[in-house]
Amino acid sequence: MSPYRTFPLLLLLTPVLASLPAQADDTALAEVANLPTSTTEVAGLLRAQVLLDRANFSPGEIDGRAGSNQRRALRGFQQTRGLEVTGELDTPTWAALNADGAPAVATYTLTAADVNQRYASLPDDVMEQGKLQALGYESLEEALGERFHASPALLRQLNPGVDFSQVGSTLQVPNVADIAAPAKAAKLVVDKSDSTLTLLDAADKAIAQFPVSSGSEHDPLPIGAWKIRATVVDPTFHYNPKLFWDAEPSHAKTQLAAGPNNPVGTRWIDLSKPHYGLHGTATPASVGKAQSHGCVRLTNWDVERVAAAVDSSVPVLMQE
Repeated sequence: MSPYRTFPLLLLLTPVLASLPAQADDTALAEVANLPTSTTEVAGLLRAQVLLDRANFSPGEIDGRAGSNQRRALRGFQQTRGLEVTGELDTPTWAALNADGAPAVATYTLTAADVNQRYASLPDDVMEQGKLQALGYESLEEALGERFHASPALLRQLNPGVDFSQVGSTLQVPNVADIAAPAKAAKLVVDKSDSTLTLLDAADKAIAQFPVSSGSEHDPLPIGAWKIRATVVDPTFHYNPKLFWDAEPSHAKTQLAAGPNNPVGTRWIDLSKPHYGLHGTATPASVGKAQSHGCVRLTNWDVERVAAAVDSSVPVLMQE
């Protein structure tokens, strides 16, 4: 039997959500975003983020908190659904999101493979990382966070008192395991000003949107049209300090092993611009909030969705 199943009673979500679709003004909805971060009180935002993710308008790391990535996801969702584009969780948007009647949380039972997997803290220094055979997860909470698109802190918050080291422990997790992959894209657009990557169909309608970190003052996003050359699963990373303005003077070239904590995560989508690509990250909470070294950085789970929807025939447009 699968260790993962939906949680139909929504016990953690009902207190806040029951009245939201009937609210006539935005004030009550805004109050949801400002509630203290206890498990029950973040329920409305948690459900909204899960439903956005299930619709392939990713809020990035699901954390039950209002923020810039959630606003970006809401704007993209609203635009493609023909709603007023506010970036707010207003009543029409809430109703559209809830057309997906799936539970927002599910239960997951920890397996022996989960608990007995090797977890180890990784050194911060790149040269020390280069000595390792793999750049795997540092903790079970981190591994589960990536699987369920959630911050480890949210998983702890949803599961107070649960022993994460015990095989058979039952956890409450965001209901994202069965998300359908986006359809094949006709075009991929990275928008610098909005920090988003959008997949478009042949009619230029958005079919998916993801938050990104895209360039910096030192390493600007390469504006223009590019081609996809290849996609690499579980890439290694060839570190060359000459390509990084902030590299330590003592650093030398080294190769970093594959793994979810590799600097480019679990996918590298290589572009026709030398040294540039779309890729994952070891720090999902930073996506859309921190700068990159020129490339386009997504969470590992989002870049995997992008990789599944594109190939060398899909043009990449990077715009201001």
